[in-house]
Amino acid sequence: MRIDQRMRLAPRMIQSMEILQLPSAALEQRIEQELSTNPTLELRDPGADSQAIEAEQAQEKRDAREGERELVVKDDQVDSSHADDFERLNNISEEYADTWASNTSGARPARDSGERDAKMDAMANAAARPQSLADQLLSQWSLVECSATIRKAGEFLIGFIDDDGYLRTERQTLLDQAPAEMEEEELNEAIGLLQDSLEPVGIGARDLRECLLLQIDTRLNQHKAESDSGPPPDLSLERALVATYLKDIEANRLPKIAKATGLPIDRIKKGIHNLRQFHPHPGRLLLEDSPRTIAPDAMIEYEDTLDRYTASLTNDRLPTLHINNRYTKMVRNPAVDRKTKDFVSNNIRSARWLIDAIQQRQSTLLRVINVVIEAQRDFLDTGPQNLKPLPMTTVADQLGIHVATVSRAVSEKYVQTPRGIFPLRMFFSGGTETETGGAMSWTAIQAKLEEIIQDEDKSDPLSDDQLVEHLKRHGIEIARRTVAKYRKQLHIPAARQRKQF
Repeated sequence: MRIDQRMRLAPRMIQSMEILQLPSAALEQRIEQELSTNPTLELRDPGADSQAIEAEQAQEKRDAREGERELVVKDDQVDSSHADDFERLNNISEEYADTWASNTSGARPARDSGERDAKMDAMANAAARPQSLADQLLSQWSLVECSATIRKAGEFLIGFIDDDGYLRTERQTLLDQAPAEMEEEELNEAIGLLQDSLEPVGIGARDLRECLLLQIDTRLNQHKAESDSGPPPDLSLERALVATYLKDIEANRLPKIAKATGLPIDRIKKGIHNLRQFHPHPGRLLLEDSPRTIAPDAMIEYEDTLDRYTASLTNDRLPTLHINNRYTKMVRNPAVDRKTKDFVSNNIRSARWLIDAIQQRQSTLLRVINVVIEAQRDFLDTGPQNLKPLPMTTVADQLGIHVATVSRAVSEKYVQTPRGIFPLRMFFSGGTETETGGAMSWTAIQAKLEEIIQDEDKSDPLSDDQLVEHLKRHGIEIARRTVAKYRKQLHIPAARQRKQF
């Protein structure tokens, strides 16, 4: 018996898991970071000859076998010829501390090769950071004519205005946090001046009722100030609806409002429709709403001639990497000093691991998607209502990999199908059995529930109990509380609020 001390490339496994989990956009950033810090890694020329590429890849594999010998130190190998192994084991954490640092950690400065720095170019071309809502309101407030004490009180209050434009903080909380020399009357005056001066109208309101009333009153005052603009609009009903019946509107109690006002329901509905010209969240008008861009990691397409679906990865945005042969030759050159060789070897090893990890990511992702295609053929043919339950453990067993690998492979990945773009994780939802003995995923049940609600009689919408019965007729038996949960997840209001008069 003997004790062996071994270390088998743990950083490689760490990077493989990291690369596998990254979506395409994050992987591009990871590659850019490595290109800027690793001098041995380069982009392959798109017009390179295929034979030259194959020869280069074969040479890289031979270099890998020669340069990446296993770190094994046995008890009978303690002479000076193996001192290098002990030194490498001692310094391994320091060697790879920077290599395997996360994207948020500081990167090594780019080499000065006379070429343009890709990272600096990206920073220079990046859009300027948009101003926050508070900065924009403070800029407006600085132009308002008021005393120094009121200006200071207004600046204090702007710090409590949320992204919707509301000043929702309780009055007592404002008084408790205000500077000692600031009086309550100054805060009240500053609130009124904020509401009258800041744009868009409604900024600084305490609630929805006050926000809409500010906009209605401003519309009327502006019309009065314009002497040649014709007769003023009649917003008396709209103002009364907001001031007195806002809760009833939210609960869709239109008959109650009609009875209280003596007006027909059609007139009430028209007044509610007119309220849509006013914005319930004025602060959002000053914030840039940048929609999230989704770039699919793979595409599933239907082949008519073969009557099957095929998957392909969208690799167009990922650059093709290779290792510069000049550096591999430098490692084998006896004239190069040991310190330079160690530096170059570490960078070659890091570059090779990154290339292998990307190839492994692409292979694993494609294998998982092919299993999804096989299991979810009905979904691809007909739509979400036929999505089947697909546990990740089933896919892992079928591919002979760990379930954690499947989870990382589908994390934050999107796939473009003939039915649209979907998160890859959506295909792995759980489900239940139908009365006919088939399996139906929770996503398919939600789609069926949404279809039933869309087809209901809007003058007499279905209650949750009635929805349970309708689902049972389609072979789906779930509890009422589950129906209520799914309805809320789909942002569908209760039956009373869906009723149309």
